[in-house]
Amino acid sequence: MSTCPAGCNMPKFEKYDGHGDPIAHLKRYCNQLRGAGGKEELLMPYFVESLTGIASEWYMDQETTHWHVWDDMARDFVFQFQYNVDIAPDRNSLSNLKKKIAESFREYAVKLREQAARIKPLMNEIEMFMIFLQAQVGDYFQNMMSTVGKPFAKAIKIGEMVESGLKTGRILSHAAFKDTSPDVQNGSEDLINENGRE
Repeated sequence: MSTCPAGCNMPKFEKYDGHGDPIAHLKRYCNQLRGAGGKEELLMPYFVESLTGIASEWYMDQETTHWHVWDDMARDFVFQFQYNVDIAPDRNSLSNLKKKIAESFREYAVKLREQAARIKPLMNEIEMFMIFLQAQVGDYFQNMMSTVGKPFAKAIKIGEMVESGLKTGRILSHAAFKDTSPDVQNGSEDLINENGRE
């Protein structure tokens, strides 16, 4: 690897782990290196320092001798990781993102919020919140209607209260009620029939 010339302070590069927009990473990397006084010829030798995880693994697996100029390497890098942009979430996929059984409501809400930040064009807080509310299953949706217009952090707290209420039985789950209602109805009919025979 080349050494940084005199007057060039090697920056601490923002790491790219193979997720997110590869073009945005290339721009950040170039700006960081040039901002530290780095020259054009240092772009390729130091690029690996800005990679981690699967992106670093990809780089290590490449035959770097076929990259004659920076544009060769940058083109291959973008080609490899462009799928992150192609499969980026949209408003529809966000509204279909449901909470998994194993995750807490907070984990789910944070995951959804992170996905919302990747959507282009960017959503404002009200739109993001309404999509978040629409993504909720019945028990959460009904009990979180009161959070409309409130900050997202407040909605997470209300959602956690609903989660706790469902676990402790203070909030009756619609699914559980639906499963028991035929038995309750049958029991009521039997009681009415018995009373009618008397």
